[in-house]
Amino acid sequence: MLQRKLGPDLTVSALGLGCMGMSEFYGPTDESDSIRTLHRAVDLGVTLFDTADIYGKGENEKLVGKALADRRAEVVIATKFGIVRDDPTRSYNGSPDYVRRSCEASLKRLNTDVIDLYYLHRLDPAVPIEETVGAMADLVQAGMVRHIGLSEVTSEILRRAQLVHPIAALQTEYSLWQRDVEDDILDTCNDLEVGFVPYSPLGRGLLTGAIQTTNDLAPDDWRRSVPRFQGENLDANLALASAVLELAEQKKVKPAQIALAW
Repeated sequence: MLQRKLGPDLTVSALGLGCMGMSEFYGPTDESDSIRTLHRAVDLGVTLFDTADIYGKGENEKLVGKALADRRAEVVIATKFGIVRDDPTRSYNGSPDYVRRSCEASLKRLNTDVIDLYYLHRLDPAVPIEETVGAMADLVQAGMVRHIGLSEVTSEILRRAQLVHPIAALQTEYSLWQRDVEDDILDTCNDLEVGFVPYSPLGRGLLTGAIQTTNDLAPDDWRRSVPRFQGENLDANLALASAVLELAEQKKVKPAQIALAW
């Protein structure tokens, strides 16, 4: 099984599970089904579980905390802060005071004494990254967080952050569908020995073959508002994704397996 070192004492399986859709965004949810899924994931060797304080407005963290309470020693829990939801609008907060308050709230919802990997979900343009990471480093010093990470930042921001405190991981979208990180982000992570954690490796579902029209999405699925799933964009994207489906048929595997193997 592939392993990736995310820090001096944080080595996790390459198998990870994002829990966002178990609380909202992708249609109806069921807590019992979600808990069974999380338990099954651990049984199958998944060790990294990813959530955030805005997923379900905190409910996703509660779900993860409840489901993994009895198996806490077997897993790495990652969560994120920094996006402030005031539906339908969102803002960003990376101020030191907000960093600590967010962490304290997440620890309570996750029902744990320490967060293994704590990400800044999005950069706050009004707060220098040095101030935000400095506050996150204080959480490590206080024993509330083991390692810190960033999400969706540039190479320049990552390098500045690394000068303040070691960054264990950078999380950014990456798949056959979205390959922008190949321009410079991956090289920067290698240079700085920062672990890279891709999200949406199945192209938000487009690479699975399960989505052919918007009718395949639940009425409240947030992807209905995403340009890549709309009108002519969706038609063009499905034509591109068909190459994955064709290869999967040749190999007699599922399209998702092709996308992940890549």
